[in-house]
Amino acid sequence: MADSPKDVPKDVAALSFEAAMGELETIVDELERGQVALEASIAKYERGKLLQKHCDALLKRAEMRVEKIQLGPGGAPTGTEPLDAA
Repeated sequence: MADSPKDVPKDVAALSFEAAMGELETIVDELERGQVALEASIAKYERGKLLQKHCDALLKRAEMRVEKIQLGPGGAPTGTEPLDAA
């Protein structure tokens, strides 16, 4: 995905939001159980941070694409405007 930060590896950048979140949830579960060796925990944590960064970028991209529907005086749709980022 071209919209992922440049410091995210290609294998992570190629993941859909759902796939990245699924992998991130798996990593969190494994780390929370505490049954992973120290070095493996560090590697999993680092991978998790990359996945989180990728998911954040995908969410930001989606947020920027969302539009609000404008309603006219009679309540009928008259067009769209960008979603307020605030």
